[in-house]
Amino acid sequence: MTMRTLLGATALGLALLQPVFDRAEAQTLRVQTGATSSALQVPMNRAVVVESDTAFAELSIANPGIADISTLSDKSIYVLGKAPGRTTMTLLGADGRLISNVEVHVTPDIAEFKERLRQILPGEQIEVRTANDGIVLSGTVSSTAKLDRALDLANRYAPERVSNLMSVGGTQQVMLKVRFAEMQRSVSKSLTASLGIKGATLAKGGSNSLAAGSQLTNVLGGGNYAPPEGTNGAMTLGFSAGSLQFAVLLEALETKGMVRTLAEPNLTALSGQEAKFLAGGEYPIPVAGDGDSITIEYKPFGVELNFTPVVFDGDIINLTINASVSSIDSTITLEAGGSTINAFKRRETSTTVEMRDGESFAIAGLLQDDFRNLNGQVPWLGDIPVLGALFRSAEYARAQSELVIIITPHLVTPTRGEALALPTDRIKLPTERDMFLFGKVAGKNAPKGAAGEVARQDYSGSYGYVME
Repeated sequence: MTMRTLLGATALGLALLQPVFDRAEAQTLRVQTGATSSALQVPMNRAVVVESDTAFAELSIANPGIADISTLSDKSIYVLGKAPGRTTMTLLGADGRLISNVEVHVTPDIAEFKERLRQILPGEQIEVRTANDGIVLSGTVSSTAKLDRALDLANRYAPERVSNLMSVGGTQQVMLKVRFAEMQRSVSKSLTASLGIKGATLAKGGSNSLAAGSQLTNVLGGGNYAPPEGTNGAMTLGFSAGSLQFAVLLEALETKGMVRTLAEPNLTALSGQEAKFLAGGEYPIPVAGDGDSITIEYKPFGVELNFTPVVFDGDIINLTINASVSSIDSTITLEAGGSTINAFKRRETSTTVEMRDGESFAIAGLLQDDFRNLNGQVPWLGDIPVLGALFRSAEYARAQSELVIIITPHLVTPTRGEALALPTDRIKLPTERDMFLFGKVAGKNAPKGAAGEVARQDYSGSYGYVME
């Protein structure tokens, strides 16, 4: 078979394989004798044509695993990229003289990747380049969600070989406005009756007394029927019959209480970063160390908040929130190492939500209801009809509390410091004249500029929470 016939058969075979390479980039490298050839960029699974000014007799590739070569004529070469990497193609003349060494650089096929990227993320300013055997993404995207989508798509074409140089545009800082409101209400009622008798004939050998309540002992011993000191809502009835003295102590007490605990922190965090808040304190707890040593660890208590915001498309914000309210419980104590340690009351919640800028959600229903009902009586005497009420006591107590948390996220950007005002900006130290002559402990200060406008606002008026 002649050389012309061989070349014709090769050309026919490559023509039949044209559907495989129909998407090849139209790149042609011309090799000039005696000149240094530039690098040949070949996409993986694509083919390019190399043309030589001088006819070559011998052709070789250093690493056939990276690129495959075929001759179209004695001056044309078909190069097919097989795997990402670099190799060298050598062209020799009929006399064995070196014509040129061509550096072949096979890169991932980014043409298809660019097309898919435009279809999936239209309008995003993403630039795609190749580096060695990987893909480099740069530019600006509108959200972190679209950044993640671009990276996932790039990993399809170059697994574990993607370099991310993209940045996220728009507002990526989230300010979280949180309102903690805890309402506590307690009601207690008690009714106690006591009967006391004193007389010389109760027992042989002297004056004796019998009292159903310890507080009546002082009443009978004192000879008066006034309520004992330290009692509230008490009334004493007494009379004498011969040598006998009778006293009845009736004590009725009702107490009501209401407590409101409130905290309103404003926290700002970058998208994907965590922010923490604590309004309370730290309680020292002794911990046994090596040998007989005792170390102190501090446990935080109060109003705690941890949150992590993630900004998605536009103004959609994903929030992971951990909130808790704790306090020291002095009713439960523990002796350890010579120290008395109190227990803690704690209510906490953890959730992940998604909302838009300015929307709010509430965490409520964290209820606590403690109920106690206690009845006591003197054995047998308390069962006597009518008169048995003088030997019985009843106590009723109930405590209720509810914790409500309202959360509102906002996308924010920094502002100039001159536009911010502090509460102390409105106050200035008084002069000696104002202090001694007019009794003023503080003067008024009017800041200038934007801070002055804020400082001149009137914040008086009704505010707070009402519990029916």
